[in-house]
Amino acid sequence: MTATEFLELIIGSLIEDKNQMSITETVDDLGTLLSLQVAPSDMGTIIGKGGKTIESIRTVLRVYGSKTGRRVNLRIIEDKE
Repeated sequence: MTATEFLELIIGSLIEDKNQMSITETVDDLGTLLSLQVAPSDMGTIIGKGGKTIESIRTVLRVYGSKTGRRVNLRIIEDKE
């Protein structure tokens, strides 16, 4: 399972509008950067109260990265409407 597939599994279970979910994976010398974009209505769900949900997702991705030997970071892309 790739980092993108792993993140899709986590985020897909949290959000309502799965059709607007977009994940871009960039790999470089520092590791893997996953850029996540979701519908504006799902943004609050992803971030969570006080940022606790997104912090937990980032922690799980760091553990995933340590198991695969690569550093994995997550960036949230906000829609500017």
